[in-house]
Amino acid sequence: MRLAYTTLACPGWSVEQVAERTREYGYDGIELRLLDGEIFGPDLDAAQRRRVKSVFADAQLPIATLDTSVRIAADEAPAEDLKGWIDLAREWGAPWLRVFGGARDDLTQDQSLDRASRALEQIAPFAEEHGVGIAVETHDVFASAVIVGRVIDRVPSPAIGALWDTHHPYRMGEQPAQVWEALKGRVVHTHVKDARRNGDGWDLVLLGEGEVPVREDLDLLREKGYDAWTVVEWEKKWHPEIPDPEIALPQHIKVLRQWLGEN
Repeated sequence: MRLAYTTLACPGWSVEQVAERTREYGYDGIELRLLDGEIFGPDLDAAQRRRVKSVFADAQLPIATLDTSVRIAADEAPAEDLKGWIDLAREWGAPWLRVFGGARDDLTQDQSLDRASRALEQIAPFAEEHGVGIAVETHDVFASAVIVGRVIDRVPSPAIGALWDTHHPYRMGEQPAQVWEALKGRVVHTHVKDARRNGDGWDLVLLGEGEVPVREDLDLLREKGYDAWTVVEWEKKWHPEIPDPEIALPQHIKVLRQWLGEN
């Protein structure tokens, strides 16, 4: 497996600092959710696009994924929105885009699933043509792998797959083997995070210090032949109270390398 982390982990770092620390900590690549600490989109100007491409190319760091905020079940025109993202991903050499399911109060679950699958059907040919895939994350009201599996099962394109976030299916009561079965072997990307229950909520914790079966997830993925990106999603941007990236990112890669038998 190739290991990366998302820039959600380091809202205080510039693009240049991200590249420097990624190399320093020994990650294989980077996933982009923030640029210079802020959410970005495909409307970046040409100078910024060149800057980002140059920084990571010079550091010989591949961009694993671009994390969009597109909600395929809730946004008005998600397929159209994704075209700009696909162009940006192709320019930067990122093979995948992350999307959310999302929901609307005026839609039933079945209607949401229909909207999501239609959006993927609409964008799949464009994605295939441009060599960029769409990964639907187990997140928000699509946190259950069963739900994501039902959506992607309707769109048998190689440009459509699932992003398995290790935390969310677990908090929905799904164990590793159930997640794999629900996603029908179409896991193309993985986010790892650990957490501990705290009343009705969850506290994010350093890897191995919580109850999420991340190691079992990784063991199962390796058993199934998964060799794509495994990405640390340390949500410092949204949870400023958790440890700083200078603590969390070296800890995560050390534990991951140990679990994967690489040191």
